[in-house]
Amino acid sequence: MIDTHAHLSSSKYRGDLPAVLKRARMAGVVAIISVGYDMPSSEASVRLADLEEDVFAAVGIHPHDARKLDEEALAKLEELCQHPKVVAIGEIGLDFYRNLSPRKIQEKAFRDQIRLARQLDLPIIVHDRDAHSKVIEILRSEKVSNGVMHCFSGDLNVARQAVAMGLYISFAGPVTYGGKKAAQIVRRIPEDRLLVETDCPYLAPVPHRGKRNEPAYVRFVAERLADLLGKSLEEVDAITDANARRLFNLPA
Repeated sequence: MIDTHAHLSSSKYRGDLPAVLKRARMAGVVAIISVGYDMPSSEASVRLADLEEDVFAAVGIHPHDARKLDEEALAKLEELCQHPKVVAIGEIGLDFYRNLSPRKIQEKAFRDQIRLARQLDLPIIVHDRDAHSKVIEILRSEKVSNGVMHCFSGDLNVARQAVAMGLYISFAGPVTYGGKKAAQIVRRIPEDRLLVETDCPYLAPVPHRGKRNEPAYVRFVAERLADLLGKSLEEVDAITDANARRLFNLPA
């Protein structure tokens, strides 16, 4: 299995990251993408990827910190992307739930980082919370065709629009919480667009809901997808593994 979205630079792993990585490997996780959300976490993800063979990095500025994305920060992100284990720009996007940065500033930061990703021929990892129509509008206007809607929370219509552009749809712990919307989306989008993730340390799946999440728990997300699709865990693992390697250009 591949955990396509983890925040291994989080302070919640400060005391036991080696043990967290060991448990992931024992659970069958063969690769983890450690995703940045600001400059310090992006830099930390690159450092970790440099140390751990099965960890890769994504770098980017989350919409919460969009006001911090100036020309100097963009140049720094571009510099970080020169590392061979940086596989994406992310996480980037819009968050109209918390609105910790003004919406217009979020939109500009989103577009600027999309353009950087296009310049560097890297996929993007999209954060979309309560901003579905505007996210789709920006993705379409920027002609994005290479990326993933991470921890997907939209409806089937949003998923289909994203897939039509060439994007992938990634599911995390919430798909294990029940609810018909996610189940409908899993069953109705093409299997070659499905990814699994933890978004750890957040959103731990059942049976660990409410606890600190970690990459080993991506198995429970994959098991839920297998149940919804009427497939074995091994089949879903093979599908999502191939999809992740294709999107992020990971080594075989």
